[in-house]
Amino acid sequence: MPRRARLSLPGVPLHLVQRGDNRQACFFAPDDCQHYLDWLEDH
Repeated sequence: MPRRARLSLPGVPLHLVQRGDNRQACFFAPDDCQHYLDWLEDH
C-alpha cells in the first residue's frame, strides 16, 4: 500500500532531512554544501 500524500499547508515550514546512501556524507567540500544551501534558499 502506498504512503499517504504529505500534508502541505501554506506558511507552515516542512522539516527536511538530507542523508546520503547508507548514511554516508552528502557533501565532501564546504563549497558543495554552501552551493546546496544557496540553491535551497532560492527555491
